[in-house]
Amino acid sequence: MNLKHLKHAYFIGIGGIGMSAIARYFNSIGMEVVGYDKTANPFTKQLESEGIAIHYEDNKKHIPSFVNSEEAIVIYTPAIPKDNKILDFIVSNKIELFKRAQVLGLISQNSYTLAVAGTHGKTTTSSLVAHILNENNINFTAFLGGISTNLKSNYIHKTDGIQLFDKTIMVVEADEYDRSFLQLQPDVAIVTSTDADHLDIYGEANKVKESFQDFVNLINKNGVAILNEKTDLTANCEQINYGFDKENEAFAADVKIVDFQFGFDFCFEDKRTHVINGLPGFHNIENATSAIVMCQKIGLSLDKIANSCKTFLGVKRRFEYIVNKEYIVIDDYAHHPTELESFIKSVKELYPKKQITGIFQPHLFSRTRDFADDFASALDMLDNCWLMDIYPAREQPIEGINAEFLAFKMNKTPLITVGVNILKHLKERKPEVLLIMGAGDIDQLIQPIREIYNA
Repeated sequence: MNLKHLKHAYFIGIGGIGMSAIARYFNSIGMEVVGYDKTANPFTKQLESEGIAIHYEDNKKHIPSFVNSEEAIVIYTPAIPKDNKILDFIVSNKIELFKRAQVLGLISQNSYTLAVAGTHGKTTTSSLVAHILNENNINFTAFLGGISTNLKSNYIHKTDGIQLFDKTIMVVEADEYDRSFLQLQPDVAIVTSTDADHLDIYGEANKVKESFQDFVNLINKNGVAILNEKTDLTANCEQINYGFDKENEAFAADVKIVDFQFGFDFCFEDKRTHVINGLPGFHNIENATSAIVMCQKIGLSLDKIANSCKTFLGVKRRFEYIVNKEYIVIDDYAHHPTELESFIKSVKELYPKKQITGIFQPHLFSRTRDFADDFASALDMLDNCWLMDIYPAREQPIEGINAEFLAFKMNKTPLITVGVNILKHLKERKPEVLLIMGAGDIDQLIQPIREIYNA
């Protein structure tokens, strides 16, 4: 498949954060884009406002006639049910289908690709790289797994700035789910973490690690691998390890919290520069360290990079302040034990004298089962925990795996409840620091909680 010869694209499941970004890319380069999704959402509304036609009925009559053309591509997300009528028609008529990851791979073939992988931190880190490039007026295209607060989008296509390379710079979040990132061809890549996750796909923790090593092996031999010290990976190109350990080629030192801001010294290539990180958290210092290295390696000035870090506002649902006055409410997408632990630890450092209450919605039955002890340990760091039932996402229930199962693993006794009751509790008594945590539909509570606190 050569993207340069394409004139049309049909997306089955266009409303997801990853699919919508590719749809916007194709639309921006002049292709005709049509899509289907089950329901309208903010992403589909944005796409429609940009001239993309979308239908919401699962009926083959809406499939555009161009799908049979050699100048067309049909893209689908694995989240689409197998009994979907549109998908069945495409398959029955032997029309070639492409996954989102395959299309990103095709785009990366013609780009100078900056890829960020890792079971945690990839969305924040890739968004920071995009922010730094934008602040320094560099041309680039970015496909992000979240909404950048600074750039207000999951897709950025900047063409009015400085062209660093013959190819367009592509910033991409390299997703390990379903081994999607193995479709990419990175020139410079970051790996933030290789913790076990998605065991419903990989089966064993060591298979996750193997997949990340396979990803690192894909990096251009003339490129750069920027690897967290905890990943224990090796590269066939220039390798830069980073973290807090001074034995690394790049490291963060002298971390200080001043006026609720995390500052640190960035140390690399015998230089030491103080950086104020716009996004709180020890884990975000690591993320910033890797992003700074990546931007330096493509030729940007360290001083300008550091100034850009100071103005980074993060990503929606990643350490996002919902209320920041007398009371504190912070929302975070954390849905893995390591993410929860890092997030809660950072909040406790910021507000050491305050009681911290957390609302957590587990995501996936299999993940809750596989990491129950680690989830319990992380949630026990809270002063008070309000536990919602498990968000199933793509899974069917697993017998015996529910909120009560997780609560039993904890040393502290959480309050098991639902969203409506949480809002009632908050109207009666507002915790001084409240954390909203999880990757399911817990985000539906954000606006009602904001209104309660601001009333």
